Amino acid sequence: MKASTFEFRFRFFILAVIYLLGFVAPWNYWLHLDSIRTWQIVAAWPARSGWISFSDATIVVLLFGVVCALTGAFLRTWGAAYLGSSIVHDRAMHGEGVLAAGPYRYVRNPLYLGTFIHTLALALLMPPSGAIFCILAISIFQLRLIATEESFLSTKLGEPYRAYCANVPRLLPALTPRVPASTSEPKWPLAFLGEIYMWGVVVSFAILGWRYNSILIIKGVLVSLGISLIVRAFLPKRQFP
Repeated sequence: MKASTFEFRFRFFILAVIYLLGFVAPWNYWLHLDSIRTWQIVAAWPARSGWISFSDATIVVLLFGVVCALTGAFLRTWGAAYLGSSIVHDRAMHGEGVLAAGPYRYVRNPLYLGTFIHTLALALLMPPSGAIFCILAISIFQLRLIATEESFLSTKLGEPYRAYCANVPRLLPALTPRVPASTSEPKWPLAFLGEIYMWGVVVSFAILGWRYNSILIIKGVLVSLGISLIVRAFLPKRQFP
């Protein structure tokens, strides 16, 4: 089922609501569930099995969070560098032509893939029920957004886009480029600024994570979000026909 035009226009707000519900998990209060963080649950499992100590397991989970945050930030920045940060954050869909450059030679939706991997990092900071809800909700919502975008592009661009889809996987990246490179040039500075929230989350995990305090990392995530909103307000807006 495809996402509606309303959902696409307000996709960032909807994503924010999903993340908020994941962190708050209001049903925990109604069902009297424990609000322990997923990070602790995941670290406790191998420790209880006697495989490694709880302290070592905690470090492994933290490193997993850092890797997921870093991978998500890199994928989104790489994709935005070629697609254009203004298009990434625009409320309308665009189809000026088939983009076969950068990550788009390996996977059709690097931005959505980056967001999903980023979600795995944030899920560690949520209660288990919130983490499960968030991962499922983000996955379903993004698949619906992808269906909407690909339908729009197929209709607007026709056979060239359908040929591109036949060669490049939707979400699981190919190990080698599947299409010849186009002449698009990356705009790395604007891409980094447009995705500065993602990099703020990387910093939060990589630096604040070693305090082993999930609340401190969450504060870093919130600060990163605030900074990104300010930065994006000053980014140049591309004028579309």
